[in-house]
Amino acid sequence: MKIQIEQLRKCYGKKVAVNISEYQIAEGEMLGLVGNNGAGKTTLFRLTLDLLKADNGHVLIDGTDVSKDESWKETVGAYMDESFLIDYLTPDEYFQFIGKAYGLDKATVDERVGRFDRFMNGEVKGQKTYIRNLSAGNKQKVGIIGAMLHNPSLLILDEPFNFLDPTSQSALKFLLKEYNQTTGATVLVSSHNLLHTIEISSRVALLEHGVIIRDLPNGNRAAEKELESYFEWKEEADEPEKEN
Repeated sequence: MKIQIEQLRKCYGKKVAVNISEYQIAEGEMLGLVGNNGAGKTTLFRLTLDLLKADNGHVLIDGTDVSKDESWKETVGAYMDESFLIDYLTPDEYFQFIGKAYGLDKATVDERVGRFDRFMNGEVKGQKTYIRNLSAGNKQKVGIIGAMLHNPSLLILDEPFNFLDPTSQSALKFLLKEYNQTTGATVLVSSHNLLHTIEISSRVALLEHGVIIRDLPNGNRAAEKELESYFEWKEEADEPEKEN
């Protein structure tokens, strides 16, 4: 699915969270969105998913204004945070609930959940524990699997590597790259972790104070040096001056 952003602006009081005049994400791209805390990454994703009302401008998915039509939701999967979960269900009950919402029968849901066995690492499927009692990492896994269960044409994940152990992070990187390559789906991922973003993304956008200040192709990790240089410079610039 193609995403087009036009004159998009969102403020919280006097703070500008997102201010993007024009930006396009092509169908099948795997875009990594990076930036410091408060850069506007989560706000941009929430605007794209019509979870926030923009002060100005539009987000279009395949030409449809997300704020004026809901047909696009059938082919979009997203996980932002725990609010996307139903915490009084077990993981298996949650997956069946999500599947039913998309018209999938139990056998199909079971088959699709099985594709994530390596990612779940024996800690999610078949557990009788309610989602609210799972560890933060396993809640993250449930949310990501739920977002991918209906094979969306657009997948949006906000900080998906948070709370995951190194083995699960590695499995997730493999899953996302494979999903993008085999289905041609557009995948948007935000992350504080530059290494993970660079490893999976075909393109990287750097957001600062709500503005996309770098738009970098990332074939053969081409964005790596520029991003590392930018964040190293920022770290040095933000350090207080030492007294003599």
